[in-house]
Amino acid sequence: MAKKPAKDKDKDKTGKKKKRAKGQDHQPEKAGANDVVCWNSDGPTPVVTKRLEEMFVEMGQKFRIENGQHPAQRAVFRKQHGVAYGTFNIREDIDPCFQVGIFAGKNYDCVARFSSDTTPTSPDLHTTLGVGLKLFGVPGPKLLGEGNTSDFIFQNIDRFFAKDAQQMCQFTTAGVVEGDYDSYLAKHPEVAAIIKAMSKVEASCLSARYWAILPFRLGEQEIVKYRIVPVPGTNRGAPFTDNDYLRLDLESRLRNGPATFRFEIQPRTNPATMPLDDAQVVWPTDESPFVCIAEINFPQQDICAIGQESFGTNLAFNIWRTPPAHEPLGSIAEARRVVYAASAEARHQANGQQLTEPEAPNPPFVGNTDENSDCIVTAGIYPPIGVMRVGNSEDGWFLGPQVPNPPPQPGAEAYRDASGALKRQAAEFRIYGFNAAGKAVKELTRENAEITWHSHLANQKASWYEFQIALDIPEADDAPPSLLRNNNVADRNNLLIDGGKQTLAHGSKDKRKEFKGTFFEEGVYLGEMRTDDAGRLIMLGGHGTSRNIHGQLAITFANNQGWYDDISDGPVTAEVTYQGVRLSVEPAWVICAPPDYAPMQKSVRTMYDLMRDVAVQAGTLIRPKRPSFKNDILPIFQRMTNLQWVNAGFAAAFGWGGQFDYTTEEWIAKLNDPSSANLEMRRTISNNFRRFDVPGAQAAQLWPWLYGDAITIPPSGSVRQHCTLSDLQLSFLDQWVEGDFDADYLGNDTPEPSCIDQVPVAEQPDTLTRAAMEFCLADAFHPGCEMTWPVRTTGMYKAPFRFKHAPDTDPKAGWYYGPLMNSDVLTLAKGPLMGGQVAGGITRWMAIPWQTDTASCRDGYTSDYDPFLPTFWPARVPNNILNEARYAEVMDPNLSEETRRQAFAYRTDWLDALPLHGQPATYTAQINSMIHHFDRLAVVQARPGVEGDANFPPDMQVGVTHEESAGLRTSQAPSDAEKAAHSVPKKEQDTGRARINLGMIEKVSRFR
Repeated sequence: MAKKPAKDKDKDKTGKKKKRAKGQDHQPEKAGANDVVCWNSDGPTPVVTKRLEEMFVEMGQKFRIENGQHPAQRAVFRKQHGVAYGTFNIREDIDPCFQVGIFAGKNYDCVARFSSDTTPTSPDLHTTLGVGLKLFGVPGPKLLGEGNTSDFIFQNIDRFFAKDAQQMCQFTTAGVVEGDYDSYLAKHPEVAAIIKAMSKVEASCLSARYWAILPFRLGEQEIVKYRIVPVPGTNRGAPFTDNDYLRLDLESRLRNGPATFRFEIQPRTNPATMPLDDAQVVWPTDESPFVCIAEINFPQQDICAIGQESFGTNLAFNIWRTPPAHEPLGSIAEARRVVYAASAEARHQANGQQLTEPEAPNPPFVGNTDENSDCIVTAGIYPPIGVMRVGNSEDGWFLGPQVPNPPPQPGAEAYRDASGALKRQAAEFRIYGFNAAGKAVKELTRENAEITWHSHLANQKASWYEFQIALDIPEADDAPPSLLRNNNVADRNNLLIDGGKQTLAHGSKDKRKEFKGTFFEEGVYLGEMRTDDAGRLIMLGGHGTSRNIHGQLAITFANNQGWYDDISDGPVTAEVTYQGVRLSVEPAWVICAPPDYAPMQKSVRTMYDLMRDVAVQAGTLIRPKRPSFKNDILPIFQRMTNLQWVNAGFAAAFGWGGQFDYTTEEWIAKLNDPSSANLEMRRTISNNFRRFDVPGAQAAQLWPWLYGDAITIPPSGSVRQHCTLSDLQLSFLDQWVEGDFDADYLGNDTPEPSCIDQVPVAEQPDTLTRAAMEFCLADAFHPGCEMTWPVRTTGMYKAPFRFKHAPDTDPKAGWYYGPLMNSDVLTLAKGPLMGGQVAGGITRWMAIPWQTDTASCRDGYTSDYDPFLPTFWPARVPNNILNEARYAEVMDPNLSEETRRQAFAYRTDWLDALPLHGQPATYTAQINSMIHHFDRLAVVQARPGVEGDANFPPDMQVGVTHEESAGLRTSQAPSDAEKAAHSVPKKEQDTGRARINLGMIEKVSRFR
């Protein structure tokens, strides 16, 4: 029950205010005639309280619940922005007269619920913000309920729209019962003015100021009001155009740093100007300034952590849940006691929850308790997809990337042998033991387990179907049918190159097995399997050999009849016995691909990005709540910048000194800042990326400047004329725009693992997976570089990044589906996509031979727009490179700065290194030269740049050709074309670009 105000002891007999002695400041004043309005010793009249309860709870809240609102929501302040955990710390220097009740303690754990008084789906702009603050560990009895908690309720305005409970009841009746707020507001302009003021625009929950509005006792002598204000120096921020910007801002701020509020009280010193039951009146601060008695500290935290949001949603707040020393005063306070309690009871009952007070903030969710177990229950091969690459070196090979950002490999010997021939890239497979929680416990090797490896390589290209276009896009309906390749060959077995099944058994003396098949009667070497000293599997592919059995020329990019190559793929499985137990082992797959001529580059959308997106959309991989700037956002820009070393157009725009080079430390600092001050900058940058569902997606100017699956010259109007990012990447960019990302970039000097053994064992499987797939392309599937369009089909996978194996992986078990391939075949449960993969099943969709497509994937097919852009696959198949001669000029300090700048800007066509031996520079001559001389083309490698000169980067990448790497010339006398390809030509404009009309080749002109 409310008590009457205490008698005034601070006025003399004449009614004048007494002077106070030191230490006796802020004694309460005697209540005046205006102190009680519709408020007696029993609170507001029972009718007023009952009507408010009926209207807020029965007619409002319960009506919504009965009409399907689930879960049941609060009656007011329904839109929750977030829940923050913190500590409530009493200052040590506060006046002793304030050290009462709660404020006699030192510190308390607390929870703050930030919300708006609107519906959960309404915009944040022009809403009233509120804070429910709950303290834990407050001893003693409470005016309402039991437990050790105490509540405060604040809103971001210093007065209430209704002066007392009776006026609040009248206003609510006008709106809820009579449905006519306007008439009431017209008659009560003071109420209308306050309601208008309550529709505020706040930039952030953490920079707003909040008032408790109502008066409260502070012991027997004091009456005070409360407010909380951010500490000086708090970034105010700015609102931005998102309906939920307050939530996004709150999440971002606390994720990236702490926040602090001052908890202040305003003592009541003058009853005449500080009434107890007129909530419209703001107590004047010139008569009684607010005094800070505590601080609320919110440490850096993820308010989206599992359980935290739900914990805040379930909390109930009531200002009467407080020690008697802090009794709320006024008729509105009395009405709130009943209405808030009834609302909380209705909500919890509807949600099937017990209405009890928690004893402490919800502790952090503890993950799977088995994660730390070292008991191995299953095993898996990693990476799930390994990548071999062909090379014409007889014995030279190197391991493919095993970490996402491996250090540059210095020297030509990293990729070529002593003769200048290209080394093969090997795929290494490891086996990891996992506990019941799915955490990698240890690598299983020859030292701790018995391992037997199995694999089967095959090449089905010549026996498979033609490539016309990706068959999973709408444009496939208008494309020519995909008929069988070599359809004049009756015995299809002659076209299938089956390397057979091979095994490296545990304890066997065999350390190497070869995969050999035949094309008609001609033997074909597809690769081999080896094990190292630890028992890991090393898979090597072919030597890049491609032949036509009739001696005919290749004439097109993808479907050359009578040809074969030594590209292959197939399953990798293992039998593992660990501590006497036979483990179930997740299988893997290995593919063979063309050489990587730009081993330091990644495309803007990698195969990892694509497969990750497929898994997230399929629900087999959990989508991160928000992107990592370091791992998800920054790489997009870094990849476009790094393409400067393989494409002249990217060099001019995204390269060193380019207008779109967002990889400088200055730019990265801005891009990594989630502040709303940078929101429009982030939005305008993001708007440059192509989105198929946005009008104008066909524009060539949109990023990335890469051709798409449905490229046609001249363009057909398809949005797939050009490439886009994965849906997951684009959604990450959308979150980045809103500031909803982890600002986790720590600088270029942050060390990254240079090899897989520097990575913690528990992280090694995912690291190997990402490293293998990030260096594969997912750009234009036309048809592609390593793999093509079937990999974006969910049914291809048994788990994220892990292909589904057919019951029988023998290539003859799934290699003929009738005279043509169409959508009917693709949807079959036992078809080439959904039925599981057989040996040769991944690479069979690719071009034959591989060299003809590699030599056809260029840039600037329509040079009237731009001679260098868009482009196909420069991250694997360079277009324009900084050659050795120009690099030497750049590094020569004796040359003029202008000469060096021009040398740095000039890029040589990569394909000019192909020897033509006096033949005319035609497209057909080039693709056939590529078949026999693919090793002569440059590999783009790291070289030191120029330090301390703004015109040049400190690190560069230079194209190193066969002859430049080996210091050799061919035994055959070089032709004029070869001389031009391996030296700085006198007329450098006379390049392959000028000699060949690229817009007429079948690669891009088939469907006109």
